[in-house]
Amino acid sequence: MSQSDLTTVTIIYYNESSVELQHTIKSYPKSESGRVIIDAEFKKDKSIVAVCLGEITILNKLGDRVISIEVADE
Repeated sequence: MSQSDLTTVTIIYYNESSVELQHTIKSYPKSESGRVIIDAEFKKDKSIVAVCLGEITILNKLGDRVISIEVADE
């Protein structure tokens, strides 16, 4: 499978051994129906909260302080 056949997603999840909300960016193939196929090895010992299309920049998570960012005028 070539890299062009993969879809980049940001996965937000809890690890069973921690209450800290975590995230990772990965690339996976899609099924014929268009759903991203996340491998069982990644899912092991995790509770997935959300799968977002593309690379998402998370500014804060539950309990975190909001990270200061500069927003350019449009």
